[in-house]
Amino acid sequence: MGKNTKNRLLSVSEMYEADRLTIESGLAGIDLMEAAGLSITREITKRWSPKKTVILCGPGNNGGDGFVVARLLEERGLKAQVLLLGERDKLRGDAKINSDRWAHDVLPLSPDHLHGADLIVDAIFGAGLAREVDGIVAQTLEAAKKLQVPVVAVDTPSGIHGGTGQVLGTTLPANLTITFCRPKTGHYLYPAKKLCGELIVTDIGIPDHVIETINPQTEVNQPQDYFPWPDEETHKYKKGHGVIIGGQQMTGATRLGAICARRVGAGLITISAHGAAYMIYRQGEAGNIVSNDDLDTHLNDPRKNAFLIGPGLGIGEKRQLVVEQLLESSKALILDADALTMLKDWQWKERNAETILTPHEGEFSRLFPEITGSKLEKAKAAAKQSNCTVLLKGPDTVIAAPDGRAVINDSGTPWLATAGSGDSLSGICLGLFAQGLDGFKAASLASWLHGRCAEAFQEGLIAEDIGDILPSVIKTLKNMHSSY
Repeated sequence: MGKNTKNRLLSVSEMYEADRLTIESGLAGIDLMEAAGLSITREITKRWSPKKTVILCGPGNNGGDGFVVARLLEERGLKAQVLLLGERDKLRGDAKINSDRWAHDVLPLSPDHLHGADLIVDAIFGAGLAREVDGIVAQTLEAAKKLQVPVVAVDTPSGIHGGTGQVLGTTLPANLTITFCRPKTGHYLYPAKKLCGELIVTDIGIPDHVIETINPQTEVNQPQDYFPWPDEETHKYKKGHGVIIGGQQMTGATRLGAICARRVGAGLITISAHGAAYMIYRQGEAGNIVSNDDLDTHLNDPRKNAFLIGPGLGIGEKRQLVVEQLLESSKALILDADALTMLKDWQWKERNAETILTPHEGEFSRLFPEITGSKLEKAKAAAKQSNCTVLLKGPDTVIAAPDGRAVINDSGTPWLATAGSGDSLSGICLGLFAQGLDGFKAASLASWLHGRCAEAFQEGLIAEDIGDILPSVIKTLKNMHSSY
């Protein structure tokens, strides 16, 4: 990954390390806490003028941030009430200092003390929570939900694991979540992504060189620099020749992939087909090459540099032999849909070419039944085990490389949940693969473009629209590229 750290996502342990290194470099923890509280207060007052803000504070540094918010709101003439988990006289460190600076009563954390709140600040637990929320905390969060007032979460909504995005017991969904320095991986993973509301990342004084030192291996997916722009002397053979193994029955899946591969810039796309399907493909889009040559002929052609198998393929012994023949070849390869289903007995032999796997969660669990954890953890483990780039699809698509790098994709809309959408995505991957991008870059850029197509089209999107709108999305990318 490059030196620019702005897109990096921190794990929980990396977050703690960033705090530690910053304090070691001379910036006091109390100053970090004051900066955090100031940023939270600023974001609150931009949006609301609450008559009474109830601030839920935990016994650690998250609670210390809450005390700062309470004091700063009062200084601005806004009434605040602090509810504390635990005893005030048992607070330690920077949290105790800020508790002492709060010159008003503190009530016990309880559903009984939420009365009259028209805004709630959730500062009980932050991203580092590693146990189930229960007892009085769970009761208070459940009661707060019923008030239906705006909720501002500090770092993460209490009950959300900052690394995995999973809910630990229960949580209080936020309208606004304010985190510090960099987002945490959990902010971009479901269900946390929908429970955080608007996410604001604020600078509290942790310098960029600290993030460079930590060198996080996960980013939010921003692959615009990867696009293989053609130069004036480019011709179609320089832009790669991709091959799609055509399905016999669901021929539309292959055609969707072929259109998107060509739209994203592949010089030529051949559909390899036999039997009755051969004539169906011949009557399709004029720009697709359709061939009934055997697979060896395609594999032996040095101009054909990237292959896709899976869309509309079907299941069967002969098809499995084709999958295995491709795996044993030295061609760049994308395995999607039915091809993934037929990988169950493959022992992840070392390939001497780039490989992309594009499973959804169900396919992933069949391929890697022994791998568990968060979506990010699973994708990383699978990429390392298989020595493939893994594109684990969903509303929070994760792309992981065998060397440990990963990105979480943040583009797209629910309208991508339509038949043929995945075939279009694999076609975009093929088109980028054919133009020479490595597996990680091709999968990252394809996912981003795929999502941006959905954002551009909005309501009513179907798979056929993705190839049609792709050129306009690439045009916006070109404008971004020209402005660098």
